[in-house]
Amino acid sequence: MSRIGNKVILVPASVTVSIEKNNFVTVKGPKGELKSHFNERLTISIEGNEIKIVRPNNEIFMRKIHGTTRALLANMVTGVVDGFKKQLEIRGVGYRAQMNGNKLSLSVGYSHPVEFDLPVGVSVELPKNTDIIITGIDKQVVGDFAANIRAVCKPEPYKGKGIRYVDEYVRRKAGKTAK
Repeated sequence: MSRIGNKVILVPASVTVSIEKNNFVTVKGPKGELKSHFNERLTISIEGNEIKIVRPNNEIFMRKIHGTTRALLANMVTGVVDGFKKQLEIRGVGYRAQMNGNKLSLSVGYSHPVEFDLPVGVSVELPKNTDIIITGIDKQVVGDFAANIRAVCKPEPYKGKGIRYVDEYVRRKAGKTAK
């Protein structure tokens, strides 16, 4: 029994969900619209304000994809209602971020600034030049963009310099000891 896959997804009144042939699902809400295609062998049905997903058999692949499909659909509904947010912070002397039009420019100790084009549907706020807030309706795009930014300069364990998530704990190491 899939505990995640068997849970129903509650759809708020402000969200409309349409299921077309071949399990092509469109979710529209106050923040935007998301579309996704799911496995055709699963049965996705809307009953009132609930979405149910049923698998046809207990094959290993069907059990795997059952819970994954339910989680992706729930994230689509949450995204168009509330959206998703990732917060990063930059630590290090002279490390900073700034917006240049539709590009995020990072100065993190390299000889050149590292620039990122913003993906479609993602917005970036810089309350301070060392804080980055990434928001959007698609959880995968927001998380992927945040991970790409963090990968530019991961936090190092000796001085703690680098780009980290706000809630991330970086385990510190002791440096060399003098004789």
